[in-house]
Amino acid sequence: MTKLHDLAERVDRLVLRHEELKRTHQLMEQQLQAVTAERDSLKSRLAAARARIDALLSRLPADGGAEAKP
Repeated sequence: MTKLHDLAERVDRLVLRHEELKRTHQLMEQQLQAVTAERDSLKSRLAAARARIDALLSRLPADGGAEAKP
């Protein structure tokens, strides 16, 4: 009877551990989604900043702004 009781306790602990792992997995999935969204937002902002810098660079004079002095 003791073996059956020990086995039942082990099964109960395994079930609890499984539920804990499922909750942890769900939380990690949520964190991953949040981090992925943040990464995508940062990539978009970086692309926009690069486009603005490229636009500003294209407005600079071709000779680097050096004017010939008489």
